[in-house]
Amino acid sequence: MKKYSSLKEIQTLISQKQLTLTDLLAYYFKQINENEHLNAFNEVFFYSAEVQAKAVQQKIENGTAGKLAGMVIGIKDNICYKDHVVTASSKMLDGFVSPYSATVVQRLLQEDAVIIGRLNCDEFAMGGSNETSYFGPAKNAANPELVPGGSSGGSAVAVQADMCLAALGTDTGGSVRQPAAFCGQIGLKPTYGRISRYGVIAYASSFDQVGPITSSVEDSALLLEVLAGADEYDSTVSPLEVPDYPAHLSDSRKQKIAVLKETIESDALDPEIKSAILSSIEDLKAQGHTVDYVSFDLLDYLVPAYYILTTAEASSNLSRYDGVHYGHRNTEAKSLTELYKLSRAEGFGEEVKKRILLGTFVLSAGYYDAYYQKAQQVRRLIREKLDILFEEYDLILSPVAPTAAFEIGDNVQDALVMYMADIFTVLPSLSGNPAIALPLGNNNAGLPLSIQFIAKHFDEAKLLAFSKAFLSN
Repeated sequence: MKKYSSLKEIQTLISQKQLTLTDLLAYYFKQINENEHLNAFNEVFFYSAEVQAKAVQQKIENGTAGKLAGMVIGIKDNICYKDHVVTASSKMLDGFVSPYSATVVQRLLQEDAVIIGRLNCDEFAMGGSNETSYFGPAKNAANPELVPGGSSGGSAVAVQADMCLAALGTDTGGSVRQPAAFCGQIGLKPTYGRISRYGVIAYASSFDQVGPITSSVEDSALLLEVLAGADEYDSTVSPLEVPDYPAHLSDSRKQKIAVLKETIESDALDPEIKSAILSSIEDLKAQGHTVDYVSFDLLDYLVPAYYILTTAEASSNLSRYDGVHYGHRNTEAKSLTELYKLSRAEGFGEEVKKRILLGTFVLSAGYYDAYYQKAQQVRRLIREKLDILFEEYDLILSPVAPTAAFEIGDNVQDALVMYMADIFTVLPSLSGNPAIALPLGNNNAGLPLSIQFIAKHFDEAKLLAFSKAFLSN
């Protein structure tokens, strides 16, 4: 069996009786087995996926199947699926069985997708290389000695190595876009509030957003249409109507694009990525798009503001893991205080502890105004500056990551180097805008390169249509 790059291709073969969903699932199980060394899956749902595949195949034959019938999808291991284990790749939740399903999981199942397993990620989605996972790092299929990116590393590798057609990740500061970039896939972070966060294990609640990793823009558009929209269980979801994203993909209007000058001129940017982006800018101009270089002078404030705000929110969100309600519990504690301390010390990994400490510090009396409040003000400035740019431009262009995939173990010791790698992805996370990472060929070492486009709030239709035209050219 060959690698399928879109659901349409699979649905055509199924309708022509050249393929059944159970055959397809068996093929993906074989792929997972052959690529076990990449450590993409924390668990494969052999039984429930087979039951689902048989039921959906029957629906296809009866003509009653949903929009996603034929799609075999993996979910990041921080998305709850009823009666299945969910761990956020942490010892703290090892073996925890979810009592309910996330809204995104319910919507996938309603439209007859088959969920094949839960995917490796950085612990509690904190990391940019998938190295903080309690279950060990996922590895890049282009070269297993390299990281796949993070935190949704397993999601990107699973699609890259053809272990499922698509995968869901979550994006707090680039955790869908950067792994997609490192693995040569398409990673979409929708507008904050476009997709429900109900049933997604929280890291930083004003940033977290579920997004798809796919091989085709068509599948991104279809998944977004299925997953987006109001949800009574999440008050931060927008009530705005969900457009028919796939129907808008043929829109080939010429766009006005702003290139963030400081990102392209940054010393941190790898020369091969820079030259690939510059050459695609020339191609865009040749295709009739207007491309202007604009200045964004707040670049140096992005990473500090992002880490102050997200660690503060994490410190609050992760206080629920106390060894009492659920999750890892120390059995030798002599008092309640000792139970809290030991359970949390044993259950959380080093990176998570570091972020809880940092977040608690910036929220503490005497420091709140100097750090947290100041970062909120910077966030507001960033959003206002982007809104002004979007009055004149349709899209903003920048790199996704400063480098291609790096070696496992290279950056994990130096927190500052690791955090600064988020410099280009945290901009739309701070402002809540939708953004997409698109593949841009390979470098001389054969590693995937990528480019990022950002759109106005809730303008995913334009972003996706442009992305389709960009990739087909």
